[in-house]
Amino acid sequence: MAKAFFRLQKLLRRTQFLLFFLTAAYLMAGSLLLLQRTRLVIQQGLRGTSANQGLPVPDGMARVGIVDPKMLQNPGPRLLVGMDALQEPALDQRHSPRWLVSRNSELRQLRRRWFHRFISDQEPMQTVGFKVMKHTAEHKGTYMGCFSDDSRERTLKGAVFYDLRKMTVSHCQEACAERAYTYAGLAYGAECYCGNKLPATTSKPEDCNSECKGEKGSICGGVNRLSVYRVQELWAGARRRRNVIYRGCFRAPENLTDTFPASLIQPNLTVEMCSEFCSKKEFPLAVIQGRECYCGYPTGRFSLHDGADRLLCSRMHNASSAAEGKYCLVYQTPVQDTRCTDRKFLTTKSKVFVALSSFPGAGNTWARHLIEHATGYYTGSYYFDGALYNKGFKGEKDHWRSRRTICVKTHESGKTEIEMFDSAILLIRNPYKSLMAEFNRKYAGHLGYATDRNWKSKEWPDFVNSYASWWASHVLDWLKYGKRLLVVHYEDLKQSLIPKLKEMVEFLNMTVTEDRLLCVENNRDGNFKRSGAKQKDFEPFTQEMKDLINRYILTVDEALRGRNFTGLPREYVPR
Repeated sequence: MAKAFFRLQKLLRRTQFLLFFLTAAYLMAGSLLLLQRTRLVIQQGLRGTSANQGLPVPDGMARVGIVDPKMLQNPGPRLLVGMDALQEPALDQRHSPRWLVSRNSELRQLRRRWFHRFISDQEPMQTVGFKVMKHTAEHKGTYMGCFSDDSRERTLKGAVFYDLRKMTVSHCQEACAERAYTYAGLAYGAECYCGNKLPATTSKPEDCNSECKGEKGSICGGVNRLSVYRVQELWAGARRRRNVIYRGCFRAPENLTDTFPASLIQPNLTVEMCSEFCSKKEFPLAVIQGRECYCGYPTGRFSLHDGADRLLCSRMHNASSAAEGKYCLVYQTPVQDTRCTDRKFLTTKSKVFVALSSFPGAGNTWARHLIEHATGYYTGSYYFDGALYNKGFKGEKDHWRSRRTICVKTHESGKTEIEMFDSAILLIRNPYKSLMAEFNRKYAGHLGYATDRNWKSKEWPDFVNSYASWWASHVLDWLKYGKRLLVVHYEDLKQSLIPKLKEMVEFLNMTVTEDRLLCVENNRDGNFKRSGAKQKDFEPFTQEMKDLINRYILTVDEALRGRNFTGLPREYVPR
C-alpha cells in the first residue's frame, strides 16, 4: 500500500513539473510573437512616415471656425467626468424630455467609452520609434525650428486656436495666413499660435515631439515647445479677400498719436495699404484720416460706441473728405484682439459655487465665452462636451465640483441639483428661438442647421411637446429653489453687451478694466456662432404648438414678476 502511494505521489510531481514547463513555454512563445508583431508595426509606421506626406486637408476644413457637422453631431452628449459621473441625478419625468429619462444606461456606456478614448489620446507620444518623423515637406511654409513657449510671456500671441481632434500643420498655417500673420506655431499637438515675431529661445529639435492630432506622421510642437513655420504669403487676390470689415464713420479723438500706438503717412493711402500695415503691427483696428493711417485697439478714448452720421463719411474711398479731419474711417483688420484671450484656472478653490444655468439652446456657450474672456478664468461644466473642449473650453475637462472655474454650466433643474449651488446666473432666451437652436444642435452640431427633412419629420412635434414644458419648468425651479440669482435675458445681453456683462462680472465678484471689456466686445462672437446656409424662411410652429408655448411664456413671466425680477422681454409676448 505504501509503495502504491509513493508511486502515485511521484507521478503527480512529474505531472506538476510538466504542466509548469508547458505553461512557461507557452508564455515565452506568446511573448516572442508579440515582440515580433510590435517590431513589424513599428517598421510599417517608419515606412509610412518616411515619405513625409501630410494628410490632405479639405478646402472647407482649412478655414478656422469651419467644423465638420458630422463630427459635432454626436460629440458625446453632455458626458460627465469623474466618479460622480456614474450617478446621474434622475430627471423629472413631468418636465424633461421622455427620451432623456430612458437613456441613462446608454449615456454611462458612451461616457466611459469616450472618456477612455480621450485619455488615451492625451498620453504623450513616445519618442522611441518616432524620431524619424520630420516636418513634412508638403507644407507650404518654411520650418523655422523648435522654440520654447512661455505661456506667461508668449511671443506668438496674435491669435490662438485649439483643435484637439483635427489640428494639422497646414490648418494652422492657413489660419495664420488668412489673418495676415507671418509665423505659425504649434504646441501640444493641438494648439495653434500666430504672430509676426519669432520666439527668442530655441530648443532642441527632439523637444518638439508631439504628433499632430489630425495628421499622423507630422510634428506639432511639444510640451511648452513650439514648432514654428514662416507661412507662405498669400497671393494678391487672396489678400484682397481677407476679412477686412468696415466698422463705420466716427469722430476722431483729439490727439490721434496718443490714442493710437502706430501710424503711417502715405500720399496715396488706400484701405488695403492701411489694413496691411496695421495687420503687420498686430493691431485689430485700422483708422484712416486723409493720408494718415493709425493702428490700435478700441479704448475708453475711442470705444466705437457712438458712430457718426454716415453722410459725413459718405465718400469712403476719398478719405480727405472726412469733414476736415474731424472724422475718420475705421476698419477691422484680420488680426485678433488679444488683450482678453489669456485664460487660466483659479489659483485657489472658489468659496462660492456659482452656476451658469440655462435651458439648452439659450446661449450658454456664448455666455461662457464672454465670461471667460472678461474675467480671464475658465468656466466649468456639469457635462463633458468634447466638441467644446476641442475648441478651447478647457474647463470642460475639469470636474464640475473642483471649484477651479469661475462658474459652472448646467441645464439641470430640480431641488437637489439647484441647491448644490450657492448662487446662479439664470440665462433665459425666447422659447421659440431656444427650441429651434437646440433642434439645430441636435441634428447638425453646434455650428450647423437642421435640414428641411428634419423639420418636417415627426421628431419636431415630439421635440416641441417635450422641450417646451422643460423650458418653463427650468426657470420655475430655479426661481423656487435658487439661493441667490441674477436673471439675464439673452436678448438684452446681445443688445447691450458691455452693461449686461458688467453685471455678470460683478455678480461673480470680479473686477475688470474697461479696455478688457472692449476687447471682449471686439471678440464677441467666439468660435460657436452658427454660419453657413440658414434654413429657409418658414414657420416651423403650428398653431397648436404656439398655444402651448404661449401658455408657458405667460406662466414664466408671472413667476418672474412675483419674485421682483423684470418680466420677460416684449418680444416674448405671445404671437
